[in-house]
Amino acid sequence: QVQLVESGGGLVQAGGSLRLSCAANGRTFSSYHMGWFRQAPGQERKFVARISPSGGSTYYELSVKGRFTISRDNAKNTVYLQMNSLKPEDTAVYYCAAFHPTTGSAYDVWGPGTQVTVSS
Repeated sequence: QVQLVESGGGLVQAGGSLRLSCAANGRTFSSYHMGWFRQAPGQERKFVARISPSGGSTYYELSVKGRFTISRDNAKNTVYLQMNSLKPEDTAVYYCAAFHPTTGSAYDVWGPGTQVTVSS
């Protein structure tokens, strides 16, 4: 099973950009479906984006579509979330998550999260 660690969060002004990274250990990273989720204060954790093991298929939550891009580099065991045109409502803790297709379809590996704060 992989372990995940996010990085790249921080404070940015509205309209700015950030790129989050999620580094995974383990030799089977390229077999995992990867996703990004976020949790704003007082809210439930919500889906943001996902990417297939090969990187050939992606899917986005409607509010981030066209602004965020998920990608992965299987040679580096890393998945990215490029966030452009950031809005104050994007403020949240962002989590990287993974699941292996042999264990089902629910994300069962999570990173500790990285804080993203967008000021107006």
